[in-house]
Amino acid sequence: MEYNTSRQKLVLPEYGRNIQKMVKLAMEEPDREKRNKMANAIIYIMGNMNPHLRDISDFKHKLWDHLAIISDFQLDIDSPYDAPVIEKLQEKPEKVEYKTKVSKFKHYGQTLEKMVDVAVEMENGELKDILVNLIANHMKKSYLTWNKEAVNDAQIFKDLRMISRGRIELNAEENKLAETKDILAKNKRKRIQRKK
Repeated sequence: MEYNTSRQKLVLPEYGRNIQKMVKLAMEEPDREKRNKMANAIIYIMGNMNPHLRDISDFKHKLWDHLAIISDFQLDIDSPYDAPVIEKLQEKPEKVEYKTKVSKFKHYGQTLEKMVDVAVEMENGELKDILVNLIANHMKKSYLTWNKEAVNDAQIFKDLRMISRGRIELNAEENKLAETKDILAKNKRKRIQRKK
């Protein structure tokens, strides 16, 4: 019995071992015309293996590139496209810089901080009051999701004041948030529903 660990490593595993064997067989063919026919047949099979890629504009070009890669650029055929440059394939991609904003309130998330910024810029009025109230309730829900302990509204209002850099002020007498027990019960129901 032949194990995969003792076989030659797959160059592009998405095409499987049989395609790799066909490419090897095509490379061993001495007649160039037969090699070209074999290469076209391999491309056809590779295309049938990935029908979802047919929507891509350069689908055929991609298949020919893959054929060249599988053959380690050794298959001498008349390709309709230029083979990819080996150096280009081997170069490392550029490092992606992530915006790392350090937040004291990670449990609320960056989206909430952006919402607070939007609320701060709004004109005073009923719409702003509704948005601020929604933000405060969402903060309480997020706090309870991550901390799983009771939190009083004064703490949420204090955090909101800090996130808004003192531009949004709420107090417990005038603003009432959702009850902690209601939020915890709702979170528990959601967890139970996910398990079903």
